[in-house]
Amino acid sequence: MAAVMPAPAQSRLLMSGNDAVSRAVWEAGVRVAAAYPGTPATEMLEVISGYPDLYAEWSVNEKVSLEVAFGAAMAGSRAFCAMKHVGMNVASDALMTMTLTGVAGGLVIAIADDVGLSSSQNEQDSRYWGRFAHVPVLEPSDSQEAYDFTLAAYELSERFLVPVILRLTTRICHVKGLVTVGERHERPVAGFTKDVSRWVMVPGAAGRRLPLMFERENKLRAEAEVSKLNVIEPGVGAKTDRRVGFITSGPAYMHVRESFPDAPVLKLGFSCPVPFELVRKFATQCDQLVVVEEVEPLIETEVRAQGIAVSGKDILPRSGELSPNVLKPAIARLLGEPVQEVALSVPLQVFPRPPTMCVACPHLGVYYTLAQLRNVTISGDIGCYTLGFGQPWNALDACISMGASMGMALGLDKGRAESEKSKKIVAVIGDSTFLHMGMQGLLDIVYNRGNVTVLLLDNRAVGMTGGQSNPGTGRDIHGKEAPRVDFANLVKALGVREERVHVVDPYELPTLFKTLRQETKIAEPSVIITNQPCVLVEDYHARKPFKVIDDKCTGCGNCVDVGCPAIHVTRREKVIKPSGKEVELNFVRIESPACTGCGLCLQPCAPDAIVPVEVLAMPIHVVKKS
Repeated sequence: MAAVMPAPAQSRLLMSGNDAVSRAVWEAGVRVAAAYPGTPATEMLEVISGYPDLYAEWSVNEKVSLEVAFGAAMAGSRAFCAMKHVGMNVASDALMTMTLTGVAGGLVIAIADDVGLSSSQNEQDSRYWGRFAHVPVLEPSDSQEAYDFTLAAYELSERFLVPVILRLTTRICHVKGLVTVGERHERPVAGFTKDVSRWVMVPGAAGRRLPLMFERENKLRAEAEVSKLNVIEPGVGAKTDRRVGFITSGPAYMHVRESFPDAPVLKLGFSCPVPFELVRKFATQCDQLVVVEEVEPLIETEVRAQGIAVSGKDILPRSGELSPNVLKPAIARLLGEPVQEVALSVPLQVFPRPPTMCVACPHLGVYYTLAQLRNVTISGDIGCYTLGFGQPWNALDACISMGASMGMALGLDKGRAESEKSKKIVAVIGDSTFLHMGMQGLLDIVYNRGNVTVLLLDNRAVGMTGGQSNPGTGRDIHGKEAPRVDFANLVKALGVREERVHVVDPYELPTLFKTLRQETKIAEPSVIITNQPCVLVEDYHARKPFKVIDDKCTGCGNCVDVGCPAIHVTRREKVIKPSGKEVELNFVRIESPACTGCGLCLQPCAPDAIVPVEVLAMPIHVVKKS
């Protein structure tokens, strides 16, 4: 992304939380920013990369991104790192030691939690990391606060020489609001000061740093007691209703305020460490306390441990957003008031839209082929190809985390039952996921002589998060040319024998099927690499679209099994075969304006009813991200 001229100071801009954090990072004088793409955090680095006067990179994974940012902070520069919630699982090894060393320049780590599971495999609460690593956590509740709290986080980081976690959620990351911005302040960089007792964390040095970490935590708790980020608010309605007082943080504050404008609220922007004396003061101003937090009962548990009576997850759900239609019935029950269940708790009905792959996605042919295999267990991974578990393919049996397809496949092989001796084990992984955390798993398969066939789907993009670059694309975060990994040579270097490495075109179904069937029969590690780009990146070039000749379509439905969303069933008909078996025929049409001419549907079409379209009356062009 090319650098752009930032809007001038005092501009009021409509910004998402991700936009607002990015602007504040630039204004704070940050010199180095790093991340690995992951919804809902992705846009932060994308936006930051467009600002001048700083270095930004897509790192190979979250651990590396945090280490890059930490290195810059050791050198005295302000640094920034962003990731989604599960990314900190990968980066935590570095976090749990840098909390002992502390930082020189300010270091802010933005962690975006996916409350409500819009695009993630779990709903873990990143506020735990503040407790676990003994570092402060700030929680903005809207875009303006995302901007303000980012600036405050750098001041806090440098004042206490500690990394600061900025905890966001999908609601903050993607919802837009007006933000008043300032200007960039360049900061001098002191440079790296050699001090092995601080920076080299051998056991003896780490032991001497532990008391300093605990002392710092006590100072941070005292700071939380007086911080302007923690505010006691009376009711904002006509009069204060003191029957219930709410302790809350982040976007849950907005839900509380919308639901109970007359109630007193303790709003914790600086939520870790919890300011217990402020909580005690607030408790005297209301009849009973309710902690409203997404998603785990962290503050509730800690407040209870202080001997302060509160309600929380005993009346509120432990998953999902705590929106007004959840809060209002819960508080009504607490107060013994009538509950309007239907009016408050029935979600809005929306048209069902099951997830699917894009038209002409190169993964379609892979899963169509996998669906033809028998006696196979397929270990999957995180990416667009995770969708292979669904209809019409039903060709993925397990998926838990990035890179896990490799280790799970080896475990399935080594732990197989006697009755599964002939079972074929296939692992499916994407290019960026392989580089992120899959290489080690493949090395483990090779080293331990696993009988696993790996499908490495190289679509030259981090596809699921919007087509970002990685070391396999040949471009950096700015779209400039960069060294590109040769996957075939890489897997050979990891020990896979040359004759067991194949590069295939996933649109050539016969070749793909033949190669897959051949390799699954051989009892040693093998890797099949697909080589067609994501249809939404600039490397993809569309060809002539196709259409269906109605008179020739026999309703065999073979093309439907490919799973392309441009193919629509127009009519279903049940017939009895001469054998007496009843079958359903599916007559189809192709949305030619959406078709890009990949030819996948053409290959299984028995009656040759699919032909190219010469001229489209209303062509649809895919607008690709530059």
